[in-house]
Amino acid sequence: MSVASASAAGLRSSSGRRCGAGSGLNGGSRFLMMQRRDVVTKGIALTVCSSLLASSSSNGGTDAQAALERLPFKADGYSFWTWRGRRIHYVEQGSGQPIVLIHGFGASAFHWRYNIPELAKKYKVYAVDLLGFGWSEKALVEYDATIWMEQVSDFLREVVQSPSVLVGNSLGGFTTLFAATEVPELVRGIVLLNSAGQFGDPNAPPKVEEAEEEASALTRLVVKPIKEAFQKVVLGFLFWQAKQPARVEKVLKSVYKDPSNVDDYLITSITAPTADPNAGEVYYRLMSRFVANQTQYTLDKLLGKLSCPLLLLWGDLDPWVGPAKAAQIHKFYANSTVVNLQAGHCPHDEAPEQVNAALLQWLGSLEEETGDKPAEPSLQAV
Repeated sequence: MSVASASAAGLRSSSGRRCGAGSGLNGGSRFLMMQRRDVVTKGIALTVCSSLLASSSSNGGTDAQAALERLPFKADGYSFWTWRGRRIHYVEQGSGQPIVLIHGFGASAFHWRYNIPELAKKYKVYAVDLLGFGWSEKALVEYDATIWMEQVSDFLREVVQSPSVLVGNSLGGFTTLFAATEVPELVRGIVLLNSAGQFGDPNAPPKVEEAEEEASALTRLVVKPIKEAFQKVVLGFLFWQAKQPARVEKVLKSVYKDPSNVDDYLITSITAPTADPNAGEVYYRLMSRFVANQTQYTLDKLLGKLSCPLLLLWGDLDPWVGPAKAAQIHKFYANSTVVNLQAGHCPHDEAPEQVNAALLQWLGSLEEETGDKPAEPSLQAV
């Protein structure tokens, strides 16, 4: 059976949740397309396809896939670590080589609900909430890319205490890449899932930094305060709107091409942290300062410093970060492998079976490389 025919079969779990991408999109197009550079990558493709097909055929192709184990939701969180006087939330499960999972903008460790239990069967898994998000403290600090890089780097030093594989989605992907370039001795490999970040534009005019002391008195004393007050009013309204469960559900369904996993668990994990008294101010600082100033650390600059293997697990149906970025990263960084999925912005939660299978296969090949053993492809019949 071909990969395309496996897609047409429309595999479902016993719970009725679709296994990966929703069929019916583009006439039942392939849910898994592999870009192969070497034998290791072919092994990943064959193993992912074979594991899905084998489970389908063993039960006549109907409701064959057992429901994935899900991380229990805990309203009070799991474990906490004090970093620079701030409470940082994280989940820890399993034993073995460490893997650290880092969520995207507005999410939390609970976004890895279908990945943590499966990965923990073989590895020591950590999922950490970035400062200002999830169950971590809503600190009133100046947010920029470096603060999360430093948080993750210190988490590796103080909590994990062993070289790890970092896995990040969206903002977490960018943070993962940044941390890997700053503490390469603590990172064995990285995995990016629809990562945030942009490549630099070589044709862009140099940015002129306007020094505060050179600004006119009118600008400093009148224009700037008015501008900030207006931003606070507008962003305050947007925050109130953004934290409404119905709004969260609508946004999620726009980036999950198969909305089966957009459920109460997911929505609550996103809306619950917004009840924190400081959440609105954190949102304002993130939107007015961090989001508006992301040009200092570009993907090409960070990839130019990267020295470990890179896996790109990419939802090609993402309306925000399409497959062109994955192709560009792959072209720029030679030591990379690409797995393209017919999923949206959060493939780890929308298509967890496929992501888990591809990630576990890549981790296995990484261990073989570390042990100086040649990586052999899986030759199960497809």
